[in-house]
Amino acid sequence: MSLIIERAASTSDGSIKRLNEKEISVALAEAEGFEGTLCKFTPASGAASRMFKPLFGESQEIIKELKAHTPIDFSIPKETLAATPKGLLPFHKYAMFVRTPLEEHLAEGAYYAKDKNKNVKLYFTVSEEHLIEFAHLYAKFAEGYSNRYNCRFTATFTTQDHSTDATAYTEDGKPFIKADGTILTRPAGHGALLTNLNLCTEDFIFIKNIDNVVKEPFLNDTAKWKKILLGRAISLRKRMVELADDQIESFLKEEFCISFAQKPDTQTLRQYLNRPLRVCGMVKNEGEPGGGPFICREKDGSTSLQILESVQIEDKSLMKESTHFNPVDIVCCIKDKNGNVFDLQNFVDKETGLKVEKSFEGRTAKYTELPGLWNGSMSRWNTQFVEVPLSTFNPVKTVTDLLRPAHQ
Repeated sequence: MSLIIERAASTSDGSIKRLNEKEISVALAEAEGFEGTLCKFTPASGAASRMFKPLFGESQEIIKELKAHTPIDFSIPKETLAATPKGLLPFHKYAMFVRTPLEEHLAEGAYYAKDKNKNVKLYFTVSEEHLIEFAHLYAKFAEGYSNRYNCRFTATFTTQDHSTDATAYTEDGKPFIKADGTILTRPAGHGALLTNLNLCTEDFIFIKNIDNVVKEPFLNDTAKWKKILLGRAISLRKRMVELADDQIESFLKEEFCISFAQKPDTQTLRQYLNRPLRVCGMVKNEGEPGGGPFICREKDGSTSLQILESVQIEDKSLMKESTHFNPVDIVCCIKDKNGNVFDLQNFVDKETGLKVEKSFEGRTAKYTELPGLWNGSMSRWNTQFVEVPLSTFNPVKTVTDLLRPAHQ
């Protein structure tokens, strides 16, 4: 990997911002007064395979509780449930209806991603084989949700471009030839969705995973902190456009933890400033598996804030020092100061792709995933970490998570 990990980011050194009441009020005011365009970008192609894995070994008491307190039809074979995209599963039971994560993301959008013209724009990345199902479910409910929340929903469903697929290789480094004589290729991880993200033309974009949803009565904290992250991003964006040359270096250090090994010239500082922006919510680490926020050193000696996955970190003591966890709670701006969308491929650290081994047709297939969407694919972005409350993080990784209060 091209990055040298210095230490875990933390609130104690300011690399994760812990906002005071004044900063929160300013951010909320910025969000409420914003008159530009917004959208929500939600990766939704994942199947529920790992979600239902516990059922294959759970006691009948747990299954009985799940039947009583969740709307999932457990008469459906486990294998069928496991092959269903999470976004299409019935997660939440209300008095008169049930909701899937797709529908909960519509409700969320109305709470915090509605622009001044009452538009709520959503982008979902889905698998090709389930594209029609997603589109049909949206078409079935969109008008009702528009009436309920007094807004106009627009949803775009995109799939992963096959041109981003990774070629598999054998153990001796040759292309993996399948039994039918063709070369084996595989989807190259969620970093492939950078191409889909680059299709967004709105001023600010919310990014959040499909399974991190709550029932509507629990939405207030989520909506409040999404607006706070948006307000921070708006303020940073304004300042980035207005900075004088002699203000840039201190701004980069204070807001994005970017410092330089040698005194940079003005052209270098301007280049660092002219990059995509992201403000990332971070929750306190309670042992969830996955990535976290770190301070890293680049090849040129400069420092940067990065979201790293545990598999990228060889020194596991660094993981133990990590006080916060990445919930994938991001607000970003992918436009330059003139309002043109950046080519996001120009800001990827291509050396951060992950090497993966899979078994296919009884042989080992090796391939390299693209740098993760919020990992190496955003490595060269200007990044700020902000502490957000745990109440905003309610993923459904296994089916038993649906028994937690925020899903009941």
